[in-house]
Order: sequence, then C-alpha cells, then structure tokens
Amino acid sequence: MLGGIALAVVLGVYGRLHEPGAVAVNVAGFSGPAYVKAWLTTVAVLLAVVQLVSALNMYGRIGAGSPSWVSTLHRWSGRFAVLVTVPVVVHCLYAFGFAYDSPRVLVHSVAGCLFYGAFATKMLALPRRDLPAVALPVIGGLVFTALVALWLTAALWLFTTRGLHL
Repeated sequence: MLGGIALAVVLGVYGRLHEPGAVAVNVAGFSGPAYVKAWLTTVAVLLAVVQLVSALNMYGRIGAGSPSWVSTLHRWSGRFAVLVTVPVVVHCLYAFGFAYDSPRVLVHSVAGCLFYGAFATKMLALPRRDLPAVALPVIGGLVFTALVALWLTAALWLFTTRGLHL
C-alpha cells in the first residue's frame, strides 16, 4: 500500500514542481491533443466498465457462476485500460503538471495521482495472499472511481463544452 501512496505523492509533487512544457500527444485523424486524450480516456473508462462487470461476476455478485474466460477478460481489459492511459498521463504531466486553477482542474489533478497510486497498490496487492478478502475489491473500486473522475473532469467536460467529435 505504501508503494501506491508513494507513487501518487511523487506524481503530484513532480507535476507541481516541474515547469509545464509544450509536449503534446497528437495522433493523425484527431483535431488536437485534447481530443486524443478525451477519446483515449473514454476507451479506458469503457474497459473499466468491463473490469467492473467481470469483477462483479467473479465475486458472484452478478450472473449464475463465473465462466472460465471471465478472469482472463478481467486481466486483459485492465491491462489495456491502463495502457491507453499512458499517453494521456505523459501529456498531462509534461504539458500541464499538477494544476489547481479551478475546482474541476484540481479534482482532475488529484484523481490522476490517485488513479496511478491505486493502480500500483492493486498490482502490488495481487500476488499477496495475506490480505483481507475485501482488499482487492476496495482497491479496484478506488481505481475505477478515480478513472471515472478523470473522465468526468476532462473528457466529458471537453465533449460538452467544445463538442463531440474526433
């Protein structure tokens, strides 16, 4: 758990102390870096919903038993969800840093640090057998909640203020 907390703090401190630069993640076909980030985060949130549904199935909360492929779906959807966030976090850290210009931006900055800290905590907790049974669902819920907060404070905000397009 300390590893995840340390990562969240280091990301926040680094984001706040370094001078934001002109680094931009842009991909052909998109109107600009903001839309690249918004769509990648949207893909990550959709994969996180797959994570949530598959976790609920594995823990017996939905469905009548968990098919053998659900755990594989859970692992790979999580891997891809985090993978598509990497260009987003690189852009956010280098181009903007940790900001607090408005409540939305502050919540977004905190949620970004929390997301990667909670993700690191979950990865470190997975091989441990001495944790309480509730630990992984709680940590996974934190990862999911932080990612949804990131999407709400950036992608949804962009789509509703500037329009829904590539």
